[in-house]
Amino acid sequence: MAENTQEPTEPQGGDPLEEVFQAPAAEGHPEPDGVSAQAAAGEESAAAEAESEAEVSPDAALAAERLEGLLRLKAEFTNFKNRTVKEKEQLRDFVVADLVSALLPVIDDIDAARKHGDLEDGPFAAIATKLEETLAKQGLERFGEVGEPFDPQVHEAVLQQPTSEVEPNAVSMVLRNGYRVKDRLVRTAQVAVAVAE
Repeated sequence: MAENTQEPTEPQGGDPLEEVFQAPAAEGHPEPDGVSAQAAAGEESAAAEAESEAEVSPDAALAAERLEGLLRLKAEFTNFKNRTVKEKEQLRDFVVADLVSALLPVIDDIDAARKHGDLEDGPFAAIATKLEETLAKQGLERFGEVGEPFDPQVHEAVLQQPTSEVEPNAVSMVLRNGYRVKDRLVRTAQVAVAVAE
């Protein structure tokens, strides 16, 4: 019998271990680190794109635009309301000042009657007092007193009076009272201004 002297031959195609390491990962086995990192980065970018699309979606943009419009409208209405209240107060002051201007002759007659002692008692004295109290509640203020400093903005100097009873350049005599309603001047006071003797 002849002996088989043939040496075993290696399988063609190279080393079997190299083929195992070079073969793609089998199904169900984890992928190499580089491949899994790429997949994770792709998922994160997809999630970021989805969020950005949600942020700039037409519904969200329309809601933000309408909210901004409502806030602007609310601010305009608040400004309009405040301006209307202020204008109403100014109009009220103008109306009261005009009414006082129309009543000035009556007020002057009441002052003259009181100075002459005609309003000490009686029904007419009570009516005059009620009228003055009502006008005072509406903001009417009388000015022009002896001794107060002369102010050309509210006093009308009719004459100069040499006297030592008051300081120089002060009101020495009141010929006609002045009136104001709050900050609005209704009538200047006619006065005499003291000068040194």
